[in-house]
Amino acid sequence: MPTILKNLTLADGSRSDIRIESDTIVEMGTISGSGIDCDSLIGLPGFVDPHTHLREPGFEASETVLSGSRAAAAGGYTAVCAMANTLPVADTAEIVEAVLDAGVAAGYCQVQPIGAVTNGLAGKQLSEITQMHQSRANVTMFSDDGICVSDPALMQEALAKVKAFGGVIAQHAQDPARTEGAQMNAGPLAIELGLTGWPRLAEEDIIARDALLAEQTGSRLHICHLTTAGGVEVVRWAKQRGIAITAEVTPHHLLLTEDLVRSYDPVYKVNPPLRTGADAKALIAGVLDGTIDVLGTDHAPHSAEKKEAEWGHAAFGMLGLETAASILHQVLADTGSLTWQLFEQLISSRAAALTGLSDHGQLAVGRKANITVFNPHEDLAASSISQSLSSNNPYAGMVFKGRVQHTVYNGTFTVRDQTLQELK
Repeated sequence: MPTILKNLTLADGSRSDIRIESDTIVEMGTISGSGIDCDSLIGLPGFVDPHTHLREPGFEASETVLSGSRAAAAGGYTAVCAMANTLPVADTAEIVEAVLDAGVAAGYCQVQPIGAVTNGLAGKQLSEITQMHQSRANVTMFSDDGICVSDPALMQEALAKVKAFGGVIAQHAQDPARTEGAQMNAGPLAIELGLTGWPRLAEEDIIARDALLAEQTGSRLHICHLTTAGGVEVVRWAKQRGIAITAEVTPHHLLLTEDLVRSYDPVYKVNPPLRTGADAKALIAGVLDGTIDVLGTDHAPHSAEKKEAEWGHAAFGMLGLETAASILHQVLADTGSLTWQLFEQLISSRAAALTGLSDHGQLAVGRKANITVFNPHEDLAASSISQSLSSNNPYAGMVFKGRVQHTVYNGTFTVRDQTLQELK
């Protein structure tokens, strides 16, 4: 039976119904017949996350592809890109195909593996980049996220390797020589709290270096989880120079600041660290002027054993998939610059283009029915998120304006009326 979504407001402000048959959008416009009333709701291409940690294989106590996919669907995502820092590392065609197949079996969203840049994330030699691209997983993005590819010669080699098929290297910009033992943003607060500081320069140096390497090779560079005002300026400079660089920002770096570390609550321990309010303002400005291209959740679940420890021994990372859209909506609204077109670009269409996920990022007749219906009028209580196996939620107790009403993946409701569906 076909499904009709009625009375949607689209990102460009127009009104439309959407008729879905099987897994495809077959009609848009004014459609006769009854359907699901979406009056006052916003119809968007399904959300795409270029930066997710699903932990499987190897760390299933923290998350699995199934549980992470359910969290993604609850957050409005129809596609997520799974980072390679699993055990074993996703550095071969066999492993990325296994992750791809686990996503298909879960059925809640497309799970697109990201391949490691180097074998075992060790930073010594390149992984099977070409083989992973030629595999069934068709990997186009590669990252050692969690660890910087710090050797400039190896980074240049990686950029040259992916250029052959239009791939992209996603860099975790963190100079290890400047961040040994780092625990939080470097500055007066780190000194006051007695925690080893994490200098901004460690991020900004790597971005500048890699931008020049991308220019030299003519290849594509993506900067993961940008955090500093200086980093925004470097990316802006690189774009003005014509370098093929893109950048992402996380919800937590837009919203949260280093002041939260005063509590010594390790839920606020994240890599890269929470920065200052001035940095957050610069990131928001970068979002608004197009310097920053996409929102990436950096969803990083950890078991209680790894996270609920003294600050110095706790793991880095925060949950992000179920709250990301609501946080982005609130941040843009608070600036007075909310448009649904910008919202859609940041959370869907640009990420789909970046990651090569051609079945996502656009609502049009003949396209796959990957659709998120967002309700800007109802609140999301962040304490209510529940699909992840982990509970390292830095937003507990917060309430955000706006939430996902429906998520449709390949024509099937994964979320309907704010409730995750059980798939057969």
